[in-house]
Amino acid sequence: MTNKNTLTNESLLRELGTRVEQLRIRKNLTQAQLAKEAGIGKRTLERFEKGETVQLTTFVAILRVLDLLNPLLDLIPDQNHSPMQQLLQEKKMRYRASPKAGKTIDETWTWND
Repeated sequence: MTNKNTLTNESLLRELGTRVEQLRIRKNLTQAQLAKEAGIGKRTLERFEKGETVQLTTFVAILRVLDLLNPLLDLIPDQNHSPMQQLLQEKKMRYRASPKAGKTIDETWTWND
């Protein structure tokens, strides 16, 4: 198996185009159908499937129709909610009130009769 990090940009674009073409065919979609649903021209889809460059918005539109947006977003995980950050945040969260340091609670409280 080839290391994907060693592929040139051009090789990677050809591979992406080939995979999209294979998936499109597996889903029984013609180029015209996929292009129409994605809101792009058929010629643009043809160029993409051949490995030519297209705009990122075009790529996203194609992935949306093929129901592949979640895997795309999974490529770059959300940095705000890592498991370690959540664990550290939970440790800092207070679950009950307590007196301030150095002060004691007056245990002889009575009603003001």
